[in-house]
Amino acid sequence: MTQFHATTICAVRRGPDDVAIGGDGQVTMGETAIMKNGAKKVKKIYKNSVLTGFAGSVADAFSLTEKFEKKLEEHGGNLKRAAVDLAQLWRSDKGMRSLEALMIVADKDDLLVVSGNGEVIVPDQDFVAIGSGGNFAYSAANALFNHTEMNAEEIVRESLKIASSICVYTNDHITVEKL
Repeated sequence: MTQFHATTICAVRRGPDDVAIGGDGQVTMGETAIMKNGAKKVKKIYKNSVLTGFAGSVADAFSLTEKFEKKLEEHGGNLKRAAVDLAQLWRSDKGMRSLEALMIVADKDDLLVVSGNGEVIVPDQDFVAIGSGGNFAYSAANALFNHTEMNAEEIVRESLKIASSICVYTNDHITVEKL
């Protein structure tokens, strides 16, 4: 089976009025072929009040994002309840269990990672990164968040730029959404 490496996603919250999420644009097939340079894997949903980004299989991630939007509607925009409900569905639904993706979701109050293992993870600090270059972006975000006065968008952009200079599955075609 051909494996698609889909992205690096980074999100930062510097308080309720400074939240950003970004991702690179590279979609790689297998170990040797770049299929797309400018994919957009972050977006605003639920009345422009929630940010979401995904890493993993692109088709799976689109399916999860759609399901997450429905959960937000069901729970009146309550991010935590929608994330927990999605994680429970993801873990228990036979068809969804095979989906290979991770999601970062954020609003003015919370920053969460949702996994297919049924986990909803609240990071220790208000930044997180996932995907092929996630460790590189996370390290950069950690340093910038804790040792500069940069705003959320600046940290996200610089962290992804640093990851793109190290990770072969991450490029510098960066898309950022902010609240």
